[in-house]
Amino acid sequence: MDFSYSIAQQAVAEAAAGLFSGQVDAARVMAVEQSADAVDRALWQDLARADLLGLAVPEGHGGGGYGLTELCLLLEAQGRVVAPVPLWATLVLGALPLARFGHPAQQGRWLPGVGRGDVMLTAALTGSADSVNGRPCVEATPHVGGWVLSGIELAVPQAYLAACILVPARCPDGRVLIALVDPRSPGVTLERAVTTNREIHPHLHLHHVSVLADDVLAEPHAGRAVLDDMLAAATIALCALQVGVCEAALRQTAAYLNQRTQFGRPLSTFQGTMLRAADAAIDIEAMRVTLLNAAWLFDSGRDASEAACVAKWQASERGQRTVHATQHLHGGMGADITYPIHRYFLWGKQIELLLGGPSRQLSRLGAQIAARARAEASA
Repeated sequence: MDFSYSIAQQAVAEAAAGLFSGQVDAARVMAVEQSADAVDRALWQDLARADLLGLAVPEGHGGGGYGLTELCLLLEAQGRVVAPVPLWATLVLGALPLARFGHPAQQGRWLPGVGRGDVMLTAALTGSADSVNGRPCVEATPHVGGWVLSGIELAVPQAYLAACILVPARCPDGRVLIALVDPRSPGVTLERAVTTNREIHPHLHLHHVSVLADDVLAEPHAGRAVLDDMLAAATIALCALQVGVCEAALRQTAAYLNQRTQFGRPLSTFQGTMLRAADAAIDIEAMRVTLLNAAWLFDSGRDASEAACVAKWQASERGQRTVHATQHLHGGMGADITYPIHRYFLWGKQIELLLGGPSRQLSRLGAQIAARARAEASA
């Protein structure tokens, strides 16, 4: 069996790596973090010109028609330089569900702009991910010609940049619908919130917000399946970011250990540092293989929910361990919050907890296994 990337996937990985490594450095990231909106808009336009923003946009709307695996390769490259651009929010949380489930009018309205770099999107998934039973925080009430939404969703990634927010909501009968919400609509308020890794993920407040039937991505009869699909894709994509973050952090640490001397010898020659770095390298490969397995299952149309939980547990548990080790191996320099390695630690910690940390993933995995066992027993 051949596990190598296809020619197209290799091209995506090389193009993304070349663009990010050629343009993004620690000084540029720090300058963007201190700007008003904390987003590198020049880099965003460069990504659009390189046809990387339209990877998962259908060819009929000017995109490449690729899947989640290709998006993961792009996100991994972003993670290596911790570039402050809303790739995860726009391409995975927003564009991918629209490409998979949107009707032609919705796709035509939003997806061409994503590929051109004119449109940014996001989705409000925190409440559903944090809920034990996966229920959204927002309530949906039927109204003439559509629905009315009310509730609060915490930490919606880069919602202040989004032209449209995908919002899951629970119906009175317990079913779920997915609505496309304009953040400028009456009744919508965004409360600024800065995350661990210095991104801005506002809290979304909805007060009797009207949504027309044409702006419903998934009706109640299909909403649960669409939400589960969105959560799986978002979770898998986070793992790709974590692989990139940890891989770059370890490479920087190896270079530091080779250059820094103690007792007349490079730090890299001491057994303690070698073993710690080797453990981190093993952790990264475990993260990578479970990520690729989950992405392959998703793209091939199989159920990727359990694989996504496994990959996210690996990315959370091993990822946190890796960025902690790389910062620790920098000694006193690692304690300097302005030193580049600290930024990788912040990103690793943020990704660890987004959409549920290690304990949450094990809980979900256990519930899925138990449900499957009950179904098999009753069959």
